[in-house]
Amino acid sequence: MGMELNLLTVGLILVFLGFALAFISVLVMSFGGLRRGKKAKGGGIVMIGPIPIIFGTDKESLKVLMVLGIVLTVILFVFMFVLSRLL
Repeated sequence: MGMELNLLTVGLILVFLGFALAFISVLVMSFGGLRRGKKAKGGGIVMIGPIPIIFGTDKESLKVLMVLGIVLTVILFVFMFVLSRLL
């Protein structure tokens, strides 16, 4: 057997990289804000099934994240509809 990656391994690697990227971006944003004397702004989305949970530090971030949450929810429903037709 060679160095074959199955879908489970690829999925786990992508999840780990996503968490690492999120953690690193929070650190960079926090330290950058401290160095310049500015307040760090940001937010995030947690998708639990088709329901987006949105949090943020300011109104601008929340507006962008709400649009992103709606887009992700629509994409999820489109994929669910297409896959249900194919199976």
